[in-house]
Amino acid sequence: MIIWIVFAILTAIAALSVLVPMARERARDGEQPSHDAQVYRAQLGEIDKDLERGLIDDESAEAARAEIARRLIAAAKASEDNAKDRAGSSRAIRLAQLAAIVFVPLATIGLYLELGTPNLPDQPLAQRLAAKPTQQDLPLLVARVENHLADNPQDGTGWDVLAPVYMRMGRVAEAATAYRNAIRILGPTVERQSNLGEALTMANQGIVSADARAAFERAVEIDARAVKPRFFLALALGQEGKNDEAAAAWRSILDEAQGNEPWIQAALSELEKVGGELPQKFARSGPSAGDVAAAGQMSEAERTQMIEGMVAGLDERLRSQGGDAEEWVRLIRAYSVLGRQDKAAKTYEFAASSFEGDPASMEKLEAVRQALDIAPAGSAGDAPAKPE
Repeated sequence: MIIWIVFAILTAIAALSVLVPMARERARDGEQPSHDAQVYRAQLGEIDKDLERGLIDDESAEAARAEIARRLIAAAKASEDNAKDRAGSSRAIRLAQLAAIVFVPLATIGLYLELGTPNLPDQPLAQRLAAKPTQQDLPLLVARVENHLADNPQDGTGWDVLAPVYMRMGRVAEAATAYRNAIRILGPTVERQSNLGEALTMANQGIVSADARAAFERAVEIDARAVKPRFFLALALGQEGKNDEAAAAWRSILDEAQGNEPWIQAALSELEKVGGELPQKFARSGPSAGDVAAAGQMSEAERTQMIEGMVAGLDERLRSQGGDAEEWVRLIRAYSVLGRQDKAAKTYEFAASSFEGDPASMEKLEAVRQALDIAPAGSAGDAPAKPE
């Protein structure tokens, strides 16, 4: 209720902190010419005393008096001009000060009264926590659940609800504690054990600790086909340098995959890190690092044979499993580079028939056909020749 009064006082203080020094500076500017005139008058008296003591002659005294008199006249004129300026601007300064001290706070208060809610009573945290969940933001909801669990620490459902929220907020250590409490009270499940292990791993900078591994192993004991705990256990084997065991674990997971799971690429990358061979259905269309190294030791004929074998493999995979337009474009280009224009044309025709009704893909295929000057090979239904 009184916050608007505080705002008004702060506004007035801010205005005064600027205007008061400005007014003092202007007053000092007005005092300067008067001070100079006093100094010059004192110097005239000093000349007379020096002349009486014989320190200077009459001619020097007269010249000094003339110079000081000139300065005195200039100071008097400056003082007069300054007085006129002060008289002209003093009213504006007073109005500005009045506006800053009075009208600005009043305008602020009026604006708050018009747009704000000055009559709204204070709302303590306890009252805010008691509001409907739909009226609260996430931190308030979390605080509400935390207060509830502080009074009811054996509420396993509360811990089960709070744990994933902690994970989303990045509070992984607290999430691990919440999952432990949920498991202790409600019992272990695949999801709780897996999530506990994940929280412990994230809290350990991505390294699967002994506690995390134990949690994943308990999840696998409950469901031997659960993917998430097996994923992290395979990751742990790779981190421990057990590459053969890790490769076997990754291949086991990938063999059961449908191919559209979000974790597929991560699993393939980890499998390659430990030197494992990719399953056929996930074989890369391009050469691996090992292929490139081996190619450097081959003769020209052997290298050409290896490239043809890779192209044939890509042909076989696209013909049997399909692929996107980019993969078909690569295959067409590969046949063209190898001088197999007939196969390049047939591959184009087959791919074009597969992407009828897809303008974006057809545009890519047509672009490569024109760039390589590939003539149509016949009917659109012809398939690429079977690799020899």
